[in-house]
Amino acid sequence: MAQQAREKALKQLAAKPPADPAIVAQRLAAQQAREAAEIAKREAKKAAIAQAKADKIAADEAAAEAARIKLPTAAELKEARDARYAARKKRKG
Repeated sequence: MAQQAREKALKQLAAKPPADPAIVAQRLAAQQAREAAEIAKREAKKAAIAQAKADKIAADEAAAEAARIKLPTAAELKEARDARYAARKKRKG
């Protein structure tokens, strides 16, 4: 039974007309176009991921800079000291 089915399939395959070169070329071009589109899509996704990572790093650095304790400058310290001195002098009269 299996032998008969095999022979029948081989006969059908042998009777099949050869592939038209134009159709083969058209299918090959379509496949290459699909592959090129898929590659472009993949590259765009990689670029988007890389950009998102860069944006996140920049945002994290900005947040860290904003959270960093800023030490007062010498001029600011002098100004605060002078203000305290003036307030004390005003209270004592």
